[in-house]
Amino acid sequence: MSSPRLHHGRHSSVGNIYALTSVVHSRVPHFRQPCLAQHVAQVMQALAQEQMVRNFAWVVMPDHVHWLMQLRHGSLGGCMQRFKSRSSLLVNRQLNRSGPLWQAGYFDHTLRNDEDLRHQAAYILANPVRAGLAHAIGHYPFAWCRWPIDDLPPATPRPP
Repeated sequence: MSSPRLHHGRHSSVGNIYALTSVVHSRVPHFRQPCLAQHVAQVMQALAQEQMVRNFAWVVMPDHVHWLMQLRHGSLGGCMQRFKSRSSLLVNRQLNRSGPLWQAGYFDHTLRNDEDLRHQAAYILANPVRAGLAHAIGHYPFAWCRWPIDDLPPATPRPP
């Protein structure tokens, strides 16, 4: 977290479902390079294989990541630290560079019981379409969803 104020009132709980966004340092679009986007995707998949999270949907955009997941072990801060650390190591090694890959902190939203996971997943998968990187959901190579695309509701715009 970049500021102690961001910690105020924030806590994580195993079993909670989170919509997360993490942004690349200085918004450099490193993940336009497919191999670098793939490294980030592999880290999210590895955290699920290690039973730290249960993935529902994610998308690796050129300069940020959206991730819908359930925390299964540890804390959200620890999970994000592990995600950022591992992905930074892989990406920096590939680019033969050092230094921060990610901005400090991240945005998180704990989904309430009445929020529909499939709507949130559809919103996340629609990010490349809204950004002009794909013409339809399911046509962007660095996105994944637990459910078949045809089973998702139409993506709705972000509320004001």
